[in-house]
Amino acid sequence: MEDGRDTGSDKLLHHHKEKHFMAGEVVRDAIIGISDGLTVPFALAAGLSGANASSSVILTAGLAEVAAGAISMGLGGYLAAQSEADHYMRELKREQDEIINVPDTEAAEVAEILAEYGLEPHEYGPVVNALRKKPQAWLDFMMKFELGLEKPEPRRALESALTIAIAYIAGGLIPLIPYMFIPTARNAVLTSVGVTLIALLLFGYGKGHFTGNGPIRSAFQTALIGAIASAAAFGMAKAVQA
Repeated sequence: MEDGRDTGSDKLLHHHKEKHFMAGEVVRDAIIGISDGLTVPFALAAGLSGANASSSVILTAGLAEVAAGAISMGLGGYLAAQSEADHYMRELKREQDEIINVPDTEAAEVAEILAEYGLEPHEYGPVVNALRKKPQAWLDFMMKFELGLEKPEPRRALESALTIAIAYIAGGLIPLIPYMFIPTARNAVLTSVGVTLIALLLFGYGKGHFTGNGPIRSAFQTALIGAIASAAAFGMAKAVQA
């Protein structure tokens, strides 16, 4: 009977393929980079256009900002991911020491965690005993279910930095493209606004799709934020100039 149940379970698992999105951290980093990349250089270019700067000046300032922003954002992503990894290792060492020095206390914590899921003592007792015989599994259980920590990927910090930086550059170049081909800043800014708003709408739609939020709502929210930022920079430049 047991073999039959195992075979049945295998068949169910074979036919049932769960469609979970597994690249959450990469997408999160890309969203951070593209979002800031589209908004900050866009607002800078609009502000300089409001100050009647030439297209060449706006382009130079914009490219400098994209370079500096990519480095800054990438470094921030690296430090954040590295801090998470350091925190995980500290907690891992502490949990290892507790399992060795106070195993009964840690076993009681396992029982408490399982009880929170509605298991009775006679149900979770064998699980607790089984974990006590497998220290690594016990440690993994405590890290995940007691502390809520997932083991970070070894290259996570570097991947985060590169993803954010590249995404920032990709987003930041979009509002600057018109200034590369249109010498008159007044005309270039109008084209930049149109191109960037379209990019913000598409980006917002994609972000909403991947994060599970409403794509249409996300698209308009993202475009609205970019429009407000650029309008504020343009108006401030005009006010200062006046």
